[in-house]
Amino acid sequence: MRFSHQRESIQSIVYSTNSHPTADWVFQKAKKVVPNISLGTVYRNLKQLEDVGLIKTIYDGNIARYDWNQAPHDHLKCKECGELIDIELIDDDVRRKVKNKYQFEVDDVKMVIIGTCHKHKNKGK
Repeated sequence: MRFSHQRESIQSIVYSTNSHPTADWVFQKAKKVVPNISLGTVYRNLKQLEDVGLIKTIYDGNIARYDWNQAPHDHLKCKECGELIDIELIDDDVRRKVKNKYQFEVDDVKMVIIGTCHKHKNKGK
């Protein structure tokens, strides 16, 4: 992949946060660095970064969110604020159970556990 100031800026923005940003969020940040950048350019470069394995795309319902963390991991999702939090679960037990119960060879396990984060757990009590 050729060097591109726009792509480098977009990658830097995604790598600077653990918030799993949307393309629109990245676009708003990128405009501060590259004022004439378009949303289409952001989408195109996010796709290129994903294609070469520098970022991952996580689908949160219909919304694509981006993650720099390439290590195998799962997520906690707060139903109150929508925050996605990286967690590392050992999925060997899940793989084994699925293989034994369903005779299905598991290649990968991706889980999103939905609940309420610490910021919201005491609200409404």
